[in-house]
Amino acid sequence: MQSILELRHLKTLHALREAGNLLRAATLLNVTQSALSHQIKQLEDHHGTTLFERKSVPVRFTPAGERLLKLADAVLPQVAESERDLVRLAQGVAGQLRIAVECHTCFDWLMPAMDIFRKRWPEVELDIVSGFQADPVGLLYEHRADVAIVAEVDPDEKVDYHALFSFEIVALVAHDHPLAAKEYLVAEDFAGDTLITYPVPDDMLDVVRQVLKPAGIQTARRTTELTVAMLQLVASRRGIATLPIWAAQNYLTRDYVLAKRITAAGLTGRLYAACLPEMSQQSYLADFVRTTRESCYVNLLSVELL
Repeated sequence: MQSILELRHLKTLHALREAGNLLRAATLLNVTQSALSHQIKQLEDHHGTTLFERKSVPVRFTPAGERLLKLADAVLPQVAESERDLVRLAQGVAGQLRIAVECHTCFDWLMPAMDIFRKRWPEVELDIVSGFQADPVGLLYEHRADVAIVAEVDPDEKVDYHALFSFEIVALVAHDHPLAAKEYLVAEDFAGDTLITYPVPDDMLDVVRQVLKPAGIQTARRTTELTVAMLQLVASRRGIATLPIWAAQNYLTRDYVLAKRITAAGLTGRLYAACLPEMSQQSYLADFVRTTRESCYVNLLSVELL
């Protein structure tokens, strides 16, 4: 039997398992859903069998699909490792990746991504610049950091921005808060209450920058370094907090507080990896961005790729 199997078929099935459905798998691979469906149908027609159950949520693979996934799990890591070895042989890759962050919740997703990257590039020295950074891009110019995780693209900065992902930010209120019955909150709902945040400037808070400031709303502020302390204050009716929904998910699952959308359309945050142009030329930087995007898209709630 002549095989029609290609690496793209194995990557498609692997992405389908990781993402859970065809649409998310297509997003993960940066192809159209119809192209992905065509690939799978081509395999099924050739072998005369289905590879997964179409209406199962999450996706459930047939024995034939599981067999190809077993092949994908064996082959794809070896191909990726060989490609990295070729880069090392050609470029003599070695270096460092010092990461500066401007958001407290970044560590929730950054550490798992770093763990994956570290296994792929053991010769690259990986580190986090100590402490919260109010101006992480400034550290790039000073050569004190190699990558800065930022929430906005500034066209005036002479750096490259690599899109990571977007995510929904929700308001967190106590069960007995007057706003608990509302479907979503608007800027005026924050007036007269206390906004509980991490100790960061106003212009680094999406809720202030995108919602409150345009509406001319000012609120009292209370800050804390710890997420758990923030949620305790919310549960005690000391104010309202705003967090990425994935950062608050453990507390929502335990019904500790309530989550409310911010505006009818929802409040969206975005993250980018910024670096100097010469760093963008490094193969391991591209793999760090790719690893981070894929890891967060698969594992975090309410994340979309930019």
